[in-house]
Amino acid sequence: MDAGSDLMNYLESDDFIKKLPKLYGKNVHIEYQLKRYGNIIDFYKEIYGNYIGNSIALYSTSGRTELAGNHTDHNRGRVIAASIDLDTIGVACRCPGSIISLVSQGFAPVNIDIGDLSVHPNEAGTTLALVRGIAAGFVKRGFRIGSFKAVTSTNVPKGSGLSSSAAIEMLCATMLNDMYNDNTLDTIEMAVICQEAENMYFGKPCGLMDQIACGYGGIVEIDFLSSDGVTVSPITNDIASFGYDIVIVDTKKDHADLQEAYAAIPREMKDVAKLMEKTVLGEVSPQDYYASIRILRNKLENDRALLRAHHFFFENERVTHMADALRSGDFIKYLYLVQQSGNSSFMFLQNLYENNHWKSQSLPLALAVSERLLHDRGAFRVHGGGFAGTIQAYVPKELTCSYTSAMEKLFGPGCVQNITIRELPSARLNC
Repeated sequence: MDAGSDLMNYLESDDFIKKLPKLYGKNVHIEYQLKRYGNIIDFYKEIYGNYIGNSIALYSTSGRTELAGNHTDHNRGRVIAASIDLDTIGVACRCPGSIISLVSQGFAPVNIDIGDLSVHPNEAGTTLALVRGIAAGFVKRGFRIGSFKAVTSTNVPKGSGLSSSAAIEMLCATMLNDMYNDNTLDTIEMAVICQEAENMYFGKPCGLMDQIACGYGGIVEIDFLSSDGVTVSPITNDIASFGYDIVIVDTKKDHADLQEAYAAIPREMKDVAKLMEKTVLGEVSPQDYYASIRILRNKLENDRALLRAHHFFFENERVTHMADALRSGDFIKYLYLVQQSGNSSFMFLQNLYENNHWKSQSLPLALAVSERLLHDRGAFRVHGGGFAGTIQAYVPKELTCSYTSAMEKLFGPGCVQNITIRELPSARLNC
């Protein structure tokens, strides 16, 4: 039997066609997506021939956009994030043995022996480390794992702040959950496993927002300090219906060599919390913080840490107001708060450029040009971790073409990505 025939037939089914708008928005380019999925099926056949094992499955996991809560998740604050129409897709099949084989288009094959789930320091920074860590996380919690053959392809740009790494992590977790655990793990459980893999095996400190947002579908409000653990509350809102596009502008500055800059933010916030006899800022009362700020300043001798704590407290409160505005349909208030969030990141969080490279300020430049182009008709902010990469802007639809043209003249063709909110979670599609 042809390994791809069943999946190719599925692409022509009503079930798949009806899912496309929920994956890629109302204005989905159906022919493009059909070709894309057809190509990944052909790629599977190219790599593995006609091997289909017990079953062969088609998967999709989205990238994500952060809407509010810039650098609050790692200190157990609140965020708003959303799944988007850019995704990582895959074809996978169970197989006997102890090897997970993963081949991503454009990258070297990855083969992991699941008989060895220990941390390999020499694998840090590789997909191999992520997959090994994810498998280890399943075993640690008493879930089943097994071997499989998989191929993947993504249109989530690397380094774009849209979480291409979290997307591949959650895709692998979704495959293991589906193939070996009857989908018994929920999104949060898989997200925690992926976060641990990224922290402990891949060697990159990260919060939990990216994985949850990639996996959940739609817009979600996440509270990392809930009494019930992490809580996720869906927000129903069609932002496009208000006449705005959400655009991501890639300023084409690489994230390389910025790990210390990223790591300093949660570390400095936790330094403040420690002096308040807490572990993270989410546990600290803002009132107690401001009452103690003079003492904290004398002990820390680090004003930047105090400013970052200030950002955390106001941003955390702002998330609640932004969620309320979205739920009530008060989009003007929401945009005002988006701009306040962006201003706070610039002034207090200070994640727009790296101090040792002060001549290179691509993010502030993108924000400055956005201010001129939008004339108070939209909003704009740093997107994601900052220091390099992308900004996010809410642009009135009638200005999107001129905004895109101006940004492309500054940062190069293709730097502007118009994104749409995706409804469906990370999942197997042909089921």
